[in-house]
Amino acid sequence: MSVDAAPRTPRGPVRRAERALAPDLARGSMLLIIAVANAAGVVFASQPGLDPAPEGVERGLGFLLFELVHARGYPVFAVMFGYGIVQLARRQDASGAPPRRVRSVLVRRNLWLVAFGFAHAALLNYGDFLGAYGIIGIVMTLALLRRGDRFHRIALVIWAVAAAQTLVMGVMVVRGIGAPGGPAPLPVIHVESLAAPGYLESMQARLVEWPPHTLTVVPSILIAWLGMWAARRRVLEEPARHRTLLTWTAVLGLGIAVVGGLPAALVGAGWLHVDAATAGSMLTLHGASGMFAGPGYVAVFGLIAMRVTRPGPVAGALSALGRRSLSGYLFQSVAWLVLLAPFTLDLGRRSGSPAVTGLVVAVAVWLVTVLIAVLLDRREQAGPAETVLRRLTYGPRP
Repeated sequence: MSVDAAPRTPRGPVRRAERALAPDLARGSMLLIIAVANAAGVVFASQPGLDPAPEGVERGLGFLLFELVHARGYPVFAVMFGYGIVQLARRQDASGAPPRRVRSVLVRRNLWLVAFGFAHAALLNYGDFLGAYGIIGIVMTLALLRRGDRFHRIALVIWAVAAAQTLVMGVMVVRGIGAPGGPAPLPVIHVESLAAPGYLESMQARLVEWPPHTLTVVPSILIAWLGMWAARRRVLEEPARHRTLLTWTAVLGLGIAVVGGLPAALVGAGWLHVDAATAGSMLTLHGASGMFAGPGYVAVFGLIAMRVTRPGPVAGALSALGRRSLSGYLFQSVAWLVLLAPFTLDLGRRSGSPAVTGLVVAVAVWLVTVLIAVLLDRREQAGPAETVLRRLTYGPRP
């Protein structure tokens, strides 16, 4: 049984650039969002990264982070992860592999992702997503991959229910504004490993923090499921056929994320003052609405790819990074450890504006990964992490 959706009506040929560009463009671009969010988290040793006493430009920057970045990057990761599972299975199907072999390959690959995640968390970053997505990938491979179209429509129902719940949350938050009580900050989570004075102390803290963090990420399977649904219809490979769907997804997805994130963004910037209960509800709304940014951002990348007849330097560079997104993601964690950790260069805290410094470092590190990806692409070499994962999954080349 193929992972493709039901047979489609005949159509004209799809441009090669459209088929190849959009998924890789989305993966390469999402790494910038993830970089900005993670750098802010490291600088302020909190999740999400929030300047506790913003002044001047930091207020505006914090506002934009809450509107466009915090809790809005990992859903892009989740959508593209689900999309990628179908792409990998489809390649195996095309090679003539039987369903049992395809399932075995995908399960083995995701088990290795869990191992990658543990090593990543222990050595570099407690906020690892690889382990959780390895678990998600195993569940999706065994329970969702070979299901029919009718079953996969359940994902759309779940998203509709989530939208209704988010709307109800928004109404409750609006009602809470102006409630009596002293002004309270957003209840962000202090992260011990990011504030640790030494590497060994940070490692010990990460080993404690990683398991619960991973468990909080596993429910992202509902976001990844939407990516699987989209991949079955080749939404990103054939964006011109899905222009209307992509347009509405971009408008509604990002619209919900921006409107839902507005209350927390105003409080985080110091432009709105509420009581503790309302601040907590605002942060919950911020997270719930953030999941809609995943399909929203991905839809934007699909619309951009639809207009690219021949990838230029920018689109080509982002696509090169997208094909090496695992290496780019791990490179970022090494950079945060070297540049921002309290026991290394600690650039954020040594500057006059930690928030601005974190942003500059994030963009610079991401640009370095883009450059490295372009150089590897010119040599037709995969990223080092992709090479290792492929070797572990498929074994040595004959």
